[in-house]
Amino acid sequence: MSKSALPDPFQDARNTKGFGTVNDQDDPVTMVLGLKDVRKCAHNWKTFQSGGEEVGRIVVPSEQAIRDTRQIPFEVDPPQHGDYRALVEPWFKRPLEDEYKARLATIIDELLDEVLAMDSVEVVEEFSLKLQSRALTLLLNIPYQEAEVWIGWGTHVFRSDDTALDAGKANILYDYIDQQIEKASNQPGDDLYSVLLASEINGKKLTKEEVKGVMILTFAGGRDTVINAVTNTIAYFAEHPQSLARIKAEPEITGKAVEELVRYFSPLTHMGRVVTEDTQVCEHAQKAQSRISLCWASANRDERVFENANEVVIDRKINPHVAFGFATHNCLGATHARQILHILLTALADKVTAIEILDHTDNIEDWDEFKRKVGFDALTVKFN
Repeated sequence: MSKSALPDPFQDARNTKGFGTVNDQDDPVTMVLGLKDVRKCAHNWKTFQSGGEEVGRIVVPSEQAIRDTRQIPFEVDPPQHGDYRALVEPWFKRPLEDEYKARLATIIDELLDEVLAMDSVEVVEEFSLKLQSRALTLLLNIPYQEAEVWIGWGTHVFRSDDTALDAGKANILYDYIDQQIEKASNQPGDDLYSVLLASEINGKKLTKEEVKGVMILTFAGGRDTVINAVTNTIAYFAEHPQSLARIKAEPEITGKAVEELVRYFSPLTHMGRVVTEDTQVCEHAQKAQSRISLCWASANRDERVFENANEVVIDRKINPHVAFGFATHNCLGATHARQILHILLTALADKVTAIEILDHTDNIEDWDEFKRKVGFDALTVKFN
């Protein structure tokens, strides 16, 4: 099997019963696997809730033990969700602006030039983490050098090598955000912290706790996912140089390539919801206050929807993937992530002739009955 392949461990369960189960800290989760069922449950926010009273419970693994600040607008349901979304969405659409794209292209070009001069590079730490962190300074509109602080945290905000939930690491992020909010409160600027502190919803200014909720989501939501997407992209083009050559020859397919790569990679495996009433999921009885998860990774390989679902079809014409979520709570940072990948593909096609994989360690997520490769813990390559 190729090093860049991400097999589909959900296929049998998806096609036989439509769901799977995982025990998360003695709080079981029913994983919804088919695309139609995932979209249906995501749309039904009244029965499958993101808000709820228990902060952190919709994340799998649950973050209740390490977080008591509600992530906004991620853990808020309509109609309040719409108010928060309307406030922050224009800011998160800034990656569509020409100036933003030009600055992001400069970041990516400079990083590629760095690694092209090296005999080898460990992609996760030395490329993807740096790219994610440096690009985040654009999204927050803060000084470029601040990326060095975040790079120093390593690839995971909430996780260490020996534990999926590390309260000590989480507190580093929370304390940092508290400090930045206080700094912006005392010396307002044109960064996201300052913009949020000056904003109002229904005539009331956002509290510092609400601002913190937006910022935790911004830092945590797009970290592992962007790192996985970028790393997997490098691995894929290492083994499929013809696809990279095609993007160079046909730049008009770059947008389709981005959508297909995120469908295939599905950097976030799934996201939970809390059930508000006794119901059924895939003909499986589900009790009120239990949990389900919307398995984006499985839905994106549903062969009833996607022809050749387990292959990367670089110019796939019809691609209703849910890699950025679906319905009310679709990913706020999707525009930023898409721009990173679009510009990265363009730069790789322009600057790189070949990529050689020298060594790799797979990152395997353990969801009880499912073992899913989500990317790499380490990937050493030579750019040519």
